[in-house]
Amino acid sequence: MANLTGKKVAILTENGFEEVELTSPKQALEAAGVQVDIISSQKGKVKAWDHDHWSIELEVDKTFDEVSESDYDALLLPGGVMNPDKLRAVPKAIELANQFFDSGKPIAAICHGPQLLIETGKLKGRKMTSYPSLKTDLTNAGADWEDKEVIVDQGLVTSRSPEDLEAFNRKLLEELGEGIHNRN
Repeated sequence: MANLTGKKVAILTENGFEEVELTSPKQALEAAGVQVDIISSQKGKVKAWDHDHWSIELEVDKTFDEVSESDYDALLLPGGVMNPDKLRAVPKAIELANQFFDSGKPIAAICHGPQLLIETGKLKGRKMTSYPSLKTDLTNAGADWEDKEVIVDQGLVTSRSPEDLEAFNRKLLEELGEGIHNRN
């Protein structure tokens, strides 16, 4: 695995993220020397969901008001059913995702995580995957949806579910190492 020391990744989340979809990529990133910040609309802690019950709480490092895309090298969007639905209603989260698209920096979204990306209006022609229930939403947003473990399209990394985390984490690290992508 490449050493990515000095790189910084923003994880956007609200309460109700699927625990392993945040903790597994976070651990993989930190093992590669990456600084990871959990960013939310709330201060304090965010609470995880684990399959069918509330789980651990993680410390929020910064709020949306305290960050910009220029502070980070990549964006990570964990899934869960509740988290992405809440996140897509936060204007500053949508704005940040738009800035990452415009910058060409890597964006990684797993499971229901791509819901926030629908709000950017920038999915037309993008090859993507997600949790199967988002297929119609992503297709309606212009994405070319496929049922695959992981899809990478010009620095946009997407996966379906926790079962795909090994491939998702590997591609996230690879794209972070590659840096800026031309998305035009």
